[in-house]
Amino acid sequence: MAIIVNMPRLSDTMEEGTVASWLKKVGDKVEEGDILAEIETDKATMEFESFNEGTLLHIGVQEGETTRVDELLAIIGEEGEDISALLTNPTATEEPTTTKETTEEVVEVEAEAATETSATEIPEGVIVVTMPRLSDTMEEGTVASWLKNVGDSVEEGDILAEIETDKATMEFESFNEGTLLYIGLQEGESANVDDLLAIIGPAGTDVSAVAANFSVTATAATEPTSKEVVKETAPVVKETPKAEPVTVATPVANTNGRLHISPLARKMANEKGIALNQLVGSGENGRIIKRDVENFTPAVANSASTAKFVPTGQEDFEEIKNSQMRKTIAKRLGESKFTAPHYYLNVEFDMDNAMAFRAQYNTVPDTKISFNDIIVKACALALRQHPQVNSQWFEDRMKLNNHVHVGVAVAVEDGLVVPVVRFANEQSLPQIGAAVRDFAGRARNKKLTPQEMDGSTFTVSNLGMFGIESFTSIINQPNSAILSVGAIVQKPVVKNGQIVVGNTIKLTLACDHRTVDGATGAQFLQTLKGYVENPVTMLV
Repeated sequence: MAIIVNMPRLSDTMEEGTVASWLKKVGDKVEEGDILAEIETDKATMEFESFNEGTLLHIGVQEGETTRVDELLAIIGEEGEDISALLTNPTATEEPTTTKETTEEVVEVEAEAATETSATEIPEGVIVVTMPRLSDTMEEGTVASWLKNVGDSVEEGDILAEIETDKATMEFESFNEGTLLYIGLQEGESANVDDLLAIIGPAGTDVSAVAANFSVTATAATEPTSKEVVKETAPVVKETPKAEPVTVATPVANTNGRLHISPLARKMANEKGIALNQLVGSGENGRIIKRDVENFTPAVANSASTAKFVPTGQEDFEEIKNSQMRKTIAKRLGESKFTAPHYYLNVEFDMDNAMAFRAQYNTVPDTKISFNDIIVKACALALRQHPQVNSQWFEDRMKLNNHVHVGVAVAVEDGLVVPVVRFANEQSLPQIGAAVRDFAGRARNKKLTPQEMDGSTFTVSNLGMFGIESFTSIINQPNSAILSVGAIVQKPVVKNGQIVVGNTIKLTLACDHRTVDGATGAQFLQTLKGYVENPVTMLV
């Protein structure tokens, strides 16, 4: 039987989505878990996987087109099946395939299972709110901040909390109204998706038993009744359609020295080039929200600045919760710096030949290589001759790698990632350049897979494009070394006894003394020098 697949809700605020690309075409076989398409939401471009199997019979939204959540996206069924009736009446199918269709069914299944297996009945009007799945790869979330306190009145659409996922910090809004009776996680605490987050209900209701027995209820509620129900339990509270309340918010100037702004409003302000201190918040306690950015005008900014006078010399700061990426970077680099005995070798190479080589190489049609590509290739070839530098340290052994996988550090908004150019010594310069450009672009869009950032045997970090002449890096363990690359600088140099204008570059090799002795590191740099200063030898 054919199954209608609707535009999914891939973020908490998503109202419509744009098909960035289709990974399947009409007639292709689709397995459960296959990536059907990449969907661009209001926050990110995400992969959308199929929860069904069959043949892709129809595509309802072409690449670049936009449609609202729960509108027809595609149809999957048996090969050759007649779907004309579904195209004229998309609601004809009864198969639960989308979030919208399964939300009520999941709630009903949970309610029935809870009634049968739990000794504690949920009082009338009480709603258990669980940790939502706010990204396609999210497994757990951290409460960055609560916007409501226990005892506060909650309206449908109010922002309950800001939840930090593995990709971003997102606002989580309530789909229900009532009083916030219980908070299951304090700010800074983390929990798995579908764990207890909060309880909403009539004021004065005792929900201590509900909170204490939630784990029993949750276990019963997730008994698999079908593949679709198990996979699509992200919204665990039932939405109650109702008219949008009309509210008029009064702007409040924030004078306590701390800026209260939602992540979405901050992003919009940065994109529009609006200084945050020009905005006046109309949210709770003067919090700057989306509509404040949308309604911003210079006239309002001038009056706001007049209303909020900041004396000269006033201390001001903003506290930012550490992201999951930042926590991981801090942990791994801290372990590396304080467990691996680092030492550093500094060299300066002549880049005249490399500059001439690159200029000539790039005259080939459809070819473009960078100096970084030349250095990555040179490192890969040198590592083949010095396996000790291409080694990895473990507590009980040392691994000398015969393959060369070069990690290339890429700066992103939240920190640093290191995608890996595999078998770099076997890749041509254009192949290395194409791979690095692809990695860099997808890294900034958070589209790299864990497999693409795993398995490096050596790392190159380049800050030359920022004008940094020399620097040192922390080793990306379990690697034994990392090369820091500075900018090419034009300066007076001595050649053949004469002072002439030359071009040089400074490189710093950080080595783990447990695996790489000083002489070994120096010999590697001598080999590297031969390739960089005479890059034509890399083509032989």
